[in-house]
Amino acid sequence: MTEDDAFFSREYNNRALVPDHAQYFARWEERSASARNTMICYLDRRYGDAPGETVDIFPARKGDGSCMMFIHGGYWRSLDKRDFSYLAPAWVDAGVSLAVVNYDLCPQVTIEEIVRQMLRASRWLWLHCEDYGMDQDRLYVSGHSAGGHLAAMLMCALWPVFDPGLPKDLFKGGLAISGVYDLRPLQHCDFLQPDLRLDEESALMVSPAYLPPATRAPVATCVGGRESSEFRRQNTLLAKRWRSIVNFDIPMPQANHFSVMDGLADQSSALFSGARRLMKLDR
Repeated sequence: MTEDDAFFSREYNNRALVPDHAQYFARWEERSASARNTMICYLDRRYGDAPGETVDIFPARKGDGSCMMFIHGGYWRSLDKRDFSYLAPAWVDAGVSLAVVNYDLCPQVTIEEIVRQMLRASRWLWLHCEDYGMDQDRLYVSGHSAGGHLAAMLMCALWPVFDPGLPKDLFKGGLAISGVYDLRPLQHCDFLQPDLRLDEESALMVSPAYLPPATRAPVATCVGGRESSEFRRQNTLLAKRWRSIVNFDIPMPQANHFSVMDGLADQSSALFSGARRLMKLDR
């Protein structure tokens, strides 16, 4: 292992950097089960034919029809949408519907294929959102970690090329939380590479920091102040490369890579307030 390999393997291994990460997962799972048991929800709606191509909808009965599509993390190789149902109570209470999407995991599929799955999920949501009381013109996308990467990729999507019936600005804004926007360093991570199987060309092809945004819709970024230097660098990189559309960064100075997500379920947090600002709900 080279010095670079050791550095990147350490900087990107969030589970090793947060020794009590399992407690976050257990709490998310418990709160998510409670949300599904107590809320109106439409589970496992199918947006495509592959096993992982499903979405859970938590509709808001009040509000202006706004919907947040959330994409989970797990380095494209772990976790599940069901782990993130716990986000729904705060958002539905705030009048925003939540759509939590799933995707197939590496190494069964490539990251490039997961990006295509997110295109299909987004198209399905745009086509069907009014069935759940949501407005086609009030769709936003967010994601954490690998999901932050995927949310950024969707801001690069040429929607009318993918489907001539779709609008250029399918999403009216994007929130990228603790994402990886240049995937090339992940080639050097010994714990990831067997599943991700990236090379320089394939990593660049799915690195949103090196792709042009396809929309003028605003993007907000967030990274925990206690995350590794590489995750903080990645956050700064996207803001620098996308300065035309990254409108603001949301500071979460006390958060690590996992606790930052708790902010998205807490109406009093800076992250929740920032997401509302992005969606023009703070007026």
